[in-house]
Amino acid sequence: MVILNNTVAICFVRSRTNVGEKRLMSIRVIQVGLGPIGSAVIGQMVARSGFTVVGAVDVDPSKIGHDAGLLAGVGHRLGVTVDPDISSTCMRVKADAVVLCTSSSLKQVTPQIETILRVKLPIVSTSEELSYPVTGNVRYARRIDRLAKRSKVAVLGTGVNPGFTMDALPISLTGVCERVDRIRVDRIQDASTRRLPFQKKIGCGLTRAEFRAKVLEGAVRHVGLAESISMIADALGWKIDRVTDTIKPKIASKRITSKFLTVPPGYVCGILQDGVGYRAGRVAIKLHMEAYLGAPESYDSVSIMGSPKIAMKISGGVHGDIATASIAVNSIPKVIEASPGLHTMRDLPSPSCCL
Repeated sequence: MVILNNTVAICFVRSRTNVGEKRLMSIRVIQVGLGPIGSAVIGQMVARSGFTVVGAVDVDPSKIGHDAGLLAGVGHRLGVTVDPDISSTCMRVKADAVVLCTSSSLKQVTPQIETILRVKLPIVSTSEELSYPVTGNVRYARRIDRLAKRSKVAVLGTGVNPGFTMDALPISLTGVCERVDRIRVDRIQDASTRRLPFQKKIGCGLTRAEFRAKVLEGAVRHVGLAESISMIADALGWKIDRVTDTIKPKIASKRITSKFLTVPPGYVCGILQDGVGYRAGRVAIKLHMEAYLGAPESYDSVSIMGSPKIAMKISGGVHGDIATASIAVNSIPKVIEASPGLHTMRDLPSPSCCL
């Protein structure tokens, strides 16, 4: 583990472990957290031949004791009952890996990760702050890295953003450049297609004053821009002087209705957020995100100023919820194969869709 730009950079050493036998037999997975993303992870694993859900954990009293398949909406029972206790579940069932989808906060998920590591199971987590720990989260990353190495298993934080569109993808595109001067990534989303927790996280339905208060509390924001900037900078060997993160409300000009919410005109319908990394006093990395109800066009774009110049646009954008569940599932074999310790999407081999 190496500290760069006050972030944790994990040095990857390719493991000699082979999961070929597990892939032939199906990888046995415990799902921790059965919110929208965790449920989507279960749905994808059930739909694929290479995975078997053998355990499920959630502390929500309305879910405890119920069948994970019915809760996840797969249409049939899995014979897996939701348990509130991570430790007992990990010790009771025979599993090859754990997928953890409980919180964006690394401080909150660290005790959960430590519990799983004590029973020596590799982990894929969708916690945004685990994707590339920065500043105050470095101490939690060190704890996780040490325990994972003692337990001889790997841990990975991933997702669509951070984890792909605003960091791993632009890093990959720089591989054909002889020089990179600046990078800009834009992620524009019609939030009406996203889950309710996401719509709440971007402030939908709040007044301007409520939005400002929630931003100050840290309750309204996209988590991950600072992490993505640090990942890109370290991949390019850049020293970043400072990182700024500005958040503004998107105000509805007319009544907007989603599956979950109705926002009157004059109220907040989403978020405009910019993460900027400065190098030698100049903007080197800019990550621009717009997520609001009724956005006329969804897309992801990457612009690399250098030699050669690169401009890439994904029309329609990468669907956040589907992609987050997908990259978590697709990363499971890579994490099982990986050397012990805390890893990032920068140092592990890129995942591919696996059956």
